[in-house]
Amino acid sequence: MQKLVTLALLFAISRVAVADTDTELIKKGKYLSEMADCYACHTAEGGEPYAGGLAFKTPFGTIYSTNITSDKQHGIGDYNFEQFDKAVRLGVAPKGNLYPAMPYTSFDKITHEDMQALYAYFMDIKPSPQPNPDNDVMFPANIRMGLKVWNFFNHSPQKYVMDNSKSEVWNRGNYILNSFGHCGECHTPRDMTFAMEEDKHYQGAMIGNVWAPDITSKTLVQQGWSTQDVKDLLRSGSSRKGTVVGEMYTAIYHSLSKFDDQDLQAAAVYLLDSDAEVAGKDLVSNTEANQGEGYQLYMGYCAGCHGIEGKGKPNFAPGLAGNGSLAHDNSINLLVATLYGIKPQHYSTLVSFDDMPAYGDKLSDAELTELVNYLKAAFTDSPVRYSVAQMSSLRKEVEENQKQATH
Repeated sequence: MQKLVTLALLFAISRVAVADTDTELIKKGKYLSEMADCYACHTAEGGEPYAGGLAFKTPFGTIYSTNITSDKQHGIGDYNFEQFDKAVRLGVAPKGNLYPAMPYTSFDKITHEDMQALYAYFMDIKPSPQPNPDNDVMFPANIRMGLKVWNFFNHSPQKYVMDNSKSEVWNRGNYILNSFGHCGECHTPRDMTFAMEEDKHYQGAMIGNVWAPDITSKTLVQQGWSTQDVKDLLRSGSSRKGTVVGEMYTAIYHSLSKFDDQDLQAAAVYLLDSDAEVAGKDLVSNTEANQGEGYQLYMGYCAGCHGIEGKGKPNFAPGLAGNGSLAHDNSINLLVATLYGIKPQHYSTLVSFDDMPAYGDKLSDAELTELVNYLKAAFTDSPVRYSVAQMSSLRKEVEENQKQATH
């Protein structure tokens, strides 16, 4: 009798232990899914979480994200682990190849252990019966078999390998940003086949009508980013170096802001390539530039919100002194903001910014040139200055990008 009681207790304890293990695995998978920003890509505006239907406009047509809930008919509920792993890591689902809008070229670095946690989480989330919309892609991109050719030339799955010359913290940052974070998918230029140019890792690329900036450690250090600046931007979308907009806004809101303190520190260490705390540079505010037409235009259009010294106003307008977008040699984002404005940005209960009006119909090419040159001279160390002809050409490029992004 005593043996039966002992066996029953052991069996009960074992079941509790298994249940606790499953709970922890699902909890870990939830965190990793946030790190991978799965929600933002697989949730349409007003739709059910992870039920897909979000449109991605490409040069070949419109691709819609798929239902990745545990629904067995429309979602991935009937996937076994091997099928799930193959879809996430290789871009090959049971029904065929996935378009590389799904960042499997970065997710291939996810470890087997972390992939198991992701699988446990997605098999546990609420199923949604929402059907997957048909993609609207032109020939021959609509032939899925052709993606096998793309993968053959452009995707060589690789496991993450530790760099023994770097610290454990640096390696953690490298792993999470280049696998789950898939930062290179936006910040790395692409070749004619739309494959990432790995030799230009993080050197910046066009995403729709905006420029995903150069975030190499060399550039960040040159621009004066500190460890705290990087952490502030990733956690809240705002730092003394400016704010994020566009797709980076959703990435902050749904993903990067969810990083725990250790992973946030690891990300900053990796991006700045320094285990030591980087102090950064003082913000630039050059009052000697306060003259001429550019200064007058700034006072008329910008100073009311951003301040005479470009310091901005908390929870209203970001600072321009030392602003990362201004400091870049590439001024595409500066023109996008100036010509088309910025919608209100709400990052958290403590951090938000008012909208910025559009000035595209108010500024001539000559005035835009004077204003941009003033902003560069007054608030950055950048030597870049534009002629009216150069600004006119850049403006036309930005306007064409805007047309393509809205059609």
